[in-house]
Amino acid sequence: MSKKKAVIRSDMTRAQWTWKEMKRNKVAYAMIAPYMLIFTLFTVVPVVLSMVISLTNFNLLEVPDVVWLDNYIRLFLDDDIFILACKNTLIFAMIVGPVSYLMSLMVAWFINELPPKIRALVTLVFYAPSISGQVYLIWGTLFSGDSYGWVNGILLDLGLITKEIQFFQDADYVMPLCIVVAIWTSLGTSFLSFIAGLQGIDRSMYEAGAVDGVRNRWQELWYITLPSMKPQLMFGAVMSITSAFGFGGVVTALCGFPSVDYAAHTIMHHLDDYGGQRFEVGYSSAIAVVLFAVMIGANMLVKKVLSKVGQ
Repeated sequence: MSKKKAVIRSDMTRAQWTWKEMKRNKVAYAMIAPYMLIFTLFTVVPVVLSMVISLTNFNLLEVPDVVWLDNYIRLFLDDDIFILACKNTLIFAMIVGPVSYLMSLMVAWFINELPPKIRALVTLVFYAPSISGQVYLIWGTLFSGDSYGWVNGILLDLGLITKEIQFFQDADYVMPLCIVVAIWTSLGTSFLSFIAGLQGIDRSMYEAGAVDGVRNRWQELWYITLPSMKPQLMFGAVMSITSAFGFGGVVTALCGFPSVDYAAHTIMHHLDDYGGQRFEVGYSSAIAVVLFAVMIGANMLVKKVLSKVGQ
């Protein structure tokens, strides 16, 4: 800030200076107003309402009855299925989140080295599973519980088993298979953002790095590539965390709802159970608030870790 602006600001209150700056940048504020309106209506307001409703007993038909923290006490002290759902969700997020994030980054880095035409084709091949509606059909066929399932058929032919395995109806197989499918379909939006970030790096930075002592591709990655694409890394981290904590659709598509013995029951399933099936909106809002707090904490942790990149 220049000395002149500093003097002007010192002669005003903070509110006056803010109003003056808003009038000076009114065109910019007008441009972002539609987005801010939509964001406020469909993101901020629902989050605030969920926090308020979580303190009530509400079934959509009667007037909400304020119960304060009773929903949260019931959630953590009297709901064994929720505790199991938390454990399953954390296991899934701790495996799928980092693995899908690193895999997206490494695959994007590899694809970025290819010629343009080949790069476009390979990008489509890797990105297609995340948008294809046939992924669950393919995996369902592979691990079908009868002899027509490819895995069961191969194991029977090899004599390794004498009876078909009901993969998606066996608690021992449900979680591992869902994790594998989730990783398989994880090269989504974050993968594309990494490719865009790699494409936007100034090539002259690598030449300058070579002069400064960067000797191999791994040093290039750590000291030049990653620090140059921190916005894309942060965006990819947010997307990976969001998908990792909200993976209920994978389980429902493969194992039904609920999964056998709640083996892959997640917080998202618990939320859908109480909000969409039982219409205990106050209780389901408490579940949503807990999930929201966990995701915010995970995002803050990832942001702190990414700030160390390249240092």
